Amino acid sequence: MPLPFFKPLLAGATFSERLIACLGAGVGIALTYLAGTLAPHGTLPAIVAPLGASAVLVFAVPASPLAQPWPVIGGNTISALVGIAVWRLLPDPAVAAGLAVAAAILVMSLLRCLHPPGGAAALTAVIGGAAVHGAGFDFALVPVALNSVTLVVAGLAFHRLTRRSYPHRPVPAPKSASGILPTDIDAALEEMHESFDIAREDLDQLIARAQAHAAQR
Repeated sequence: MPLPFFKPLLAGATFSERLIACLGAGVGIALTYLAGTLAPHGTLPAIVAPLGASAVLVFAVPASPLAQPWPVIGGNTISALVGIAVWRLLPDPAVAAGLAVAAAILVMSLLRCLHPPGGAAALTAVIGGAAVHGAGFDFALVPVALNSVTLVVAGLAFHRLTRRSYPHRPVPAPKSASGILPTDIDAALEEMHESFDIAREDLDQLIARAQAHAAQR
């Protein structure tokens, strides 16, 4: 039963699940920071701020397509590279900041590694100051890529220990008894003109399970 003061924003979330996510994120960020201190990083920080947002996704919503290993590692690293490239071409903070984030979204989408913190990684590459600008493209490797890989490894270990699926592998939905086909779901999504943070296979399974419960009434 949900606690009276805890009204979950996400469907299926419970207070105990959030506590586990808090523990995982805390451990994951601590390990990521420690790994960053062990690598030569000069005047750059051992960990970059976008990793805090990555930790929320990896540990609080591990089933999200945006939280999977490739989006975390690829999204952050590629976006940092994009941000650095934009800054070198257009060293004007206002123009470069907007263009870097916009370009990062486009590149992440094309490479199937859309990850919201990637936008922050691209922005950091532009507004990070002299240390980031001086590091150039190396900034995308250390600390960004190193941080991202460490966080994903921590997520893999933590979710295995807590018996959660990560990387998330959607289970194929049983055949629908109502006649709803995957193409029907695609058509409905297209009509809504919205993007939802759920894998297509998970959506199919959710509908099938809801139909099964409805049939038992």
